[in-house]
Amino acid sequence: MDYKVVPIAEEHIESFHAALDRVARERKYLALLEAPPLEKTRAFIRNNIEKGIPQVVAVSGGKVIGWCDILPISDRPVHAHAGFVTLGLVAEFRGQGIGTSILKGAIDRARERGLTRLELIVREENVPAVNLYKKLGFEVEGLKKNANRVDGVYENAYVMGLLI
Repeated sequence: MDYKVVPIAEEHIESFHAALDRVARERKYLALLEAPPLEKTRAFIRNNIEKGIPQVVAVSGGKVIGWCDILPISDRPVHAHAGFVTLGLVAEFRGQGIGTSILKGAIDRARERGLTRLELIVREENVPAVNLYKKLGFEVEGLKKNANRVDGVYENAYVMGLLI
């Protein structure tokens, strides 16, 4: 599989939006069930670029096939060291090590930015993602019961953390 992991740039916005929408519409990995409108996504990405938010994309054939961003936990000074991880990968590219590359790239940028703690929430049933996070050193810090509800079905979610 020929792909590269790079910091997100203006040129990636539309393709990122399409990838985000594809993964969200699967209804089983993200907190979104569809991508926000393109203009809202464009503003989000431009803001991330302007603020130096760690966000990388995997690009193959000129299209975004996956991403990882690490957003500030909050704007409070006591949380300035911590970031919240979101990762997504288009279905046909899963199981090939791309998620590992994306996450490593984002963690490197988070470390460069001075972050020392990363956290995330992942659905309990998403075993491949849980295993990926554990492989890179994340630990389960708790279980949120009935954390999500999709199509009337409740799902538990793990809270995971990594000190970097």
